[in-house]
Amino acid sequence: MSRRTIFIGGAVLAVAVVGAFVVWALFLRGDAPPPVDLDSAVASISSPTATAEVTPASTSTTAATTTTDVTATATPAVDPADVPSWELVAADSFVGYRVVEELANIGANTAVGRTSSVGGSLVFDGTAIIGVDVVADLTQLESDDSRRDRQLRSRGIQTNDFPTATFTLTSPIEIDAVPGEGETIIATAVGDFTLHGITRSVEIPIEGVLSGGFVIIVGSLEVVFADYEIEGPTGRSVLSIEDQGVMEFQLVFAPA
Repeated sequence: MSRRTIFIGGAVLAVAVVGAFVVWALFLRGDAPPPVDLDSAVASISSPTATAEVTPASTSTTAATTTTDVTATATPAVDPADVPSWELVAADSFVGYRVVEELANIGANTAVGRTSSVGGSLVFDGTAIIGVDVVADLTQLESDDSRRDRQLRSRGIQTNDFPTATFTLTSPIEIDAVPGEGETIIATAVGDFTLHGITRSVEIPIEGVLSGGFVIIVGSLEVVFADYEIEGPTGRSVLSIEDQGVMEFQLVFAPA
C-alpha cells in the first residue's frame, strides 16, 4: 500500500470522526440544564412584585393546566406565620426528570425534561408545614429533543396512559422558628409520590427559603424505574437507559 493511499485513507477517517463529533455536539449532545439549586431558583424570581399564575393542586390533567390570573404582591416584610395557605406559582415552577442515556456511536448523554404545567398548595400552621400537594402534567414535559418527548407518550413513563405525577405530604415538616427573609431551611419531605400509576412513600431532601414574599423550594429524588414498573425506552439512536433517574423540582409558592 502506497503512502499516498494511507494518507488519503487517514484523511477520510479523520473527516468522518470530526463529522461524527460535530453531529453529536450540534444535534445530539444538547446542553442539559444544571441540577436544581436554591440560589438559581431565587435568581429566577425576577421581581418582588409579580403577576403570577397561581394554580391549585388537583389530581386531574385538566385542572393541572387550568390557571387563574392573580396579582401576588410580594414584600420582604411578609410573615409566613400570618399566611397559613400558599398556592403554587406555575410560571416560576417546574417538575422534571434527569436520566443518563447511551446514544448510538456517541456514548453517554444526560437527558433532562421539564414541565411548568404544575399546580399545588402549601399549608403552614406557624410551627410546621402540615400540608403540601403538588400535581405535574407530564404530557407537557419538554427536553432538548422532540423525538424523546414523543417517545415518552407511549413508552417509558407513558404519558398517554399516566398523564400526571403527584406528591402529597404525609408527615408534618417541623420548623424550629418562623423563617425570616432569606433564611434557608433544610428538611426532608415525607409523603406519597405517584408516578406511572404507582404510589410509594418517599423521603425527599429539600431546601427552602422565604425570598421577596415567595416561598421557594427545591429538591430531587432518585427514582428506580423498576419500583414504578417503568421500562426505559430504547431505539435506533438510544441504545439504553440507566435503570434509575432523578425527579427534580423547583416550586415557588405565593400567599393564597
